[in-house]
Amino acid sequence: MPMNDPAAPVAVRRRRGTNLVAATTEVLRQRIFAAPTGTLIGSLHALARSLEVGIVTLQQAARVLEHEGLLEVRRGPGGGYYGARPDDAALERAFDAYLRVHPATWEEALDMTSLLFNELAAAAAACDDADLLAQLRAIAERVEACATQAELGAFEFDFQELLFRMVRRPLFEMLTRVTLGYATTRSGAPVHALDQDLPGWKAGRRRIIAAILARDPALARFEADRSNRAVVMRHLALAPE
Repeated sequence: MPMNDPAAPVAVRRRRGTNLVAATTEVLRQRIFAAPTGTLIGSLHALARSLEVGIVTLQQAARVLEHEGLLEVRRGPGGGYYGARPDDAALERAFDAYLRVHPATWEEALDMTSLLFNELAAAAAACDDADLLAQLRAIAERVEACATQAELGAFEFDFQELLFRMVRRPLFEMLTRVTLGYATTRSGAPVHALDQDLPGWKAGRRRIIAAILARDPALARFEADRSNRAVVMRHLALAPE
């Protein structure tokens, strides 16, 4: 029987320490991911019979999945429970919520983003898209023109966005965006005044870009570590408590 067949006899089995609603939610989540988005998972009553759970239990599980963006409830003719997929914004909100429920310090968050940047730079060195490489050469020419904090910020944003396009690793992108946002909004997070060491920052960015253009992942990782991560970690070590 297809995974989305509401008559499929897949009774919910609870693992030790798991309540029935959580177990039902997981079974439904597996069904949703096993089928294309928009697939009818079943009606309320058919699913309750199929999973051998009560109507209230199924409704509670459905509300959890609706909140996750994985389930759409349609009423009227052709109604029922339909599988869905959360958009990027919903996934980012979920990760941000995790960071806030299990609080990380801004030091830990910035450490994580700097590690991700190292791997992003290394992965970008494997890019063979001629147009994207041309854009990287063009953005390298902007380094010398940066003179203010606003210009540095604009460069960093454009540089990171270009690396995301060169690498195309959605998890890297989501983790970096959310963690960096979380770090910079935490109480006590320092403002990185890059323009205090403008020559060093420019030299570091030139080395990273040159390593990427040279198609040398190991060198790109090394330059990203010493010109980005090492700088961030040194700043954290010097930041006041």
